[in-house]
Amino acid sequence: MATTTTTPFALTVLLPPHPSPRHHHHHLLTRFCSPTRSRLSLRTRATAPDSLGDFGARDPFPQEIESGFAEKVLGNVDTEHKILIPNASALSLAQQDCSPVSPLQPPMSVDDAKALLKKVVGWRLLDEEGGLKLQCLWKLRDFKSGVELINRIYKVTEATGHFPNIHLEEPNQVRAELWTASIGGLSMNDFIVAAKIDEIKTSDLAPRKRIWA
Repeated sequence: MATTTTTPFALTVLLPPHPSPRHHHHHLLTRFCSPTRSRLSLRTRATAPDSLGDFGARDPFPQEIESGFAEKVLGNVDTEHKILIPNASALSLAQQDCSPVSPLQPPMSVDDAKALLKKVVGWRLLDEEGGLKLQCLWKLRDFKSGVELINRIYKVTEATGHFPNIHLEEPNQVRAELWTASIGGLSMNDFIVAAKIDEIKTSDLAPRKRIWA
């Protein structure tokens, strides 16, 4: 039966003895230990044989104790809890890595592409004869700024192995297009690269605003 806990608590994380960086998708089991007058300890142990790092264990701040937040904590000392580790689908596109695409894989549908388009900034869909593409345009200060932006895009996309087609156009405009040629359309890799490009700093390359006297 659930009981109300009225004491502050601390978080203690127990890590496994043999870490392995190769596995990332698993869950944790959490068990409450017997509370004391001043502290309710929370022990967390990983069910997979790798180390997930410290969850930021700490004692509550004085302001938190004064707020009486612990009075709203419900649970039983023998309650077992699960802490789920975010998987790839929960990460932002920019945090994900590109993966190999089979030529037999069908291209992304228009509906799926429109849904993912909401997760990138400044990109639009092109529905051309060769399939769907992503396109983004940048208006820049001058030709030199255009060259600098292209260099920054290359540095970001080099590690992904998935490169956009980039055009330096007049007047001082850069156009980037993304698609997966092997399947004749868009794949998740295109949106991942677009999200990574979104994180590039461009404010120092933008045209200067005119100041009127």
